Amino acid sequence: MTVKDEIEQLRAELDEHNYRYYVLSAPTISDKEFDDKMRRLQELEAAHPEYADPASPTQRVGSDISKEFKQVAHRYPMLSLGNTYSAEDVRDFYERTARLLGEPFEIVAELKFDGTSISLIYEEGVLVRAVTRGDGTRGDDVTANVRTIRSIPLRLRGDDVPAEVEIRGEVLLPWSEFDRINQERAAQEEPLFANPRNAASGTLKQLNPAIVAARRLDAYLYYVLGEELPADTHYGNLQAARRWGLKVSDATQVCHSLDDIYTYINKWDTERKNLPVATDGIVLKVNSLRQQQALGYTAKNPRWAIAYKFQAEREETRLNSVSYQVGRTGAVTPVANLEPVLLAGTVVKRASLHNADIIEGLDLHIGDQVYVEKGGEIIPKIVGVNKEARTMMIGEKVRFITRCPECGTKLVRTEGEAAYYCPNDTGCAPQIKGRIEHFVTRKAMNVNIGPETIEDLYEVGLLKDAADLYELKMKDLIRLERRGERSARNLLESLDASKQVPFERVLFALGIRYVGESVAKRLAQAFRSMDALQAATFEQLVATEDIGERIAQSLVDYFAKEANLTLIRRLASYGLQMERAEEEAGARSEKLKGQTIVISGTFAHHSRDEYKALIEQHGGKNSGSISSKTSFILAGENMGPAKMEKAAQLGIRLLNEDEFLKLLED
Repeated sequence: MTVKDEIEQLRAELDEHNYRYYVLSAPTISDKEFDDKMRRLQELEAAHPEYADPASPTQRVGSDISKEFKQVAHRYPMLSLGNTYSAEDVRDFYERTARLLGEPFEIVAELKFDGTSISLIYEEGVLVRAVTRGDGTRGDDVTANVRTIRSIPLRLRGDDVPAEVEIRGEVLLPWSEFDRINQERAAQEEPLFANPRNAASGTLKQLNPAIVAARRLDAYLYYVLGEELPADTHYGNLQAARRWGLKVSDATQVCHSLDDIYTYINKWDTERKNLPVATDGIVLKVNSLRQQQALGYTAKNPRWAIAYKFQAEREETRLNSVSYQVGRTGAVTPVANLEPVLLAGTVVKRASLHNADIIEGLDLHIGDQVYVEKGGEIIPKIVGVNKEARTMMIGEKVRFITRCPECGTKLVRTEGEAAYYCPNDTGCAPQIKGRIEHFVTRKAMNVNIGPETIEDLYEVGLLKDAADLYELKMKDLIRLERRGERSARNLLESLDASKQVPFERVLFALGIRYVGESVAKRLAQAFRSMDALQAATFEQLVATEDIGERIAQSLVDYFAKEANLTLIRRLASYGLQMERAEEEAGARSEKLKGQTIVISGTFAHHSRDEYKALIEQHGGKNSGSISSKTSFILAGENMGPAKMEKAAQLGIRLLNEDEFLKLLED
């Protein structure tokens, strides 16, 4: 391969990885692998300026800009930091700083939080804008989403807050929330987030702030910018930010020597594993703002700061085999079966291979020595192969199967998707049992039956689909080994109670691909009955708020199958709710008929969605923006200053929660 060919190949690879990291929030290589490729490209371009290209990945910062958000220019560029992985590089940074300054200096050591960067703009102490890093010069305005993060104050505290100040930090998803969300996604057979960083990034780009609020993001702030800062040191300004009510890490420390820095790094390489959020390294910054200014910047990075990144914990073990699991939607997932190995405190025997593309990219063979990491230190995954350890005794190349491992049906792959599916949804046992297990979950029909009993009933021929549950008799249940009369009675009673479950949960319980809990609610609100939803065209579905083409096509495909229509008819015959109830029919009124109402702020008595439902229930119309047609604003705490100002300009009255509820009661 010529030098020119290698440069072009590296550029193409890095562009693809930039796209996957910043746009899709789904990286396929580690940070170190990315940095190694970038470093190699920088070396080649420096040695061969004749191949210079202004569009090279080395000439820009990766972008996370999304077309759905308004782009905003950064007043101060958000540059990335140079990365290092060795103690020697830290020493070089320290000695270079000493040589350039020629005077005593301090270094502030901070934890490098593994989330997504954010810039917060406060004017007169009020949060007016939140912007992602984007390409370093412009980012996405995600103010509405950031307002849902409770650790970010909407108004700063204290008397020494500058008239205008910019505070930068990292938006994070705590480990506990990461686990909870992935459990929910696994139950819906949605792709799992690889780590909290990707989950935080994907969440911050949601177009619906309600989804952002439900994921309970957190944030740590680490840099203060402005013309009138309270201190002339970085550490002093962080302490001021803490006084203002911003979340600043207690782990931040001023170091007076290289030994202090090494002690800090060694401590947090271990202690970080006890933190509630993910970290991937240490950031070192010159403390004095005057000295920072003297050191200045390179084209891409500040000379006064560097990031030391922890090595991901990795072990090498043998790949014994690859097995395949079939989920309730028919998605086929490959799983690597490994020689047991101790990794990050737990014994790992299995690791995710995700999909066929990952397998092909790794060039796996049975018997390979593979490198295993915990993605986000939670999910074991194979990240590479020790090809030097291969012998003549190596096994066959791993190729993704072409037929379902359970029923033998030829697998299919939808264009644009990574997963293969078994299309035999009416005859493939794991899909049938999986759909029944989903049907009975607490958020769906809430039926008192577990996977083991479903398995037993399926094996003896009593359960072939969810409707068969309502055919079960006491004598059918007590003859099963694990079922006594009391247990059987509890199951039958819960089945009877499930007939009162509202329509949106029945729709969710059907397990239609891509129709999760929130989508089911939206569809129920829009179409109000199963018959209306079944009759809806693709165009009508896509025209519904929050329903994209993928969901719409899935619904059209579902209702096109006679087996699914038969299931729905049977469930309806057993008394399940197939249309949306007229909410508290006796309480419905036309008190708000002809009125357009805007909801703004946070509330104590009801959620925003509940208030929207109340407005519709009483004949009113919800609107997301204030105009001359707005009748009044239902105003909660922390109402946005822009909306407050516009309401005052238009002379629109504000009603608080209590006033609004009293209006409905009168």
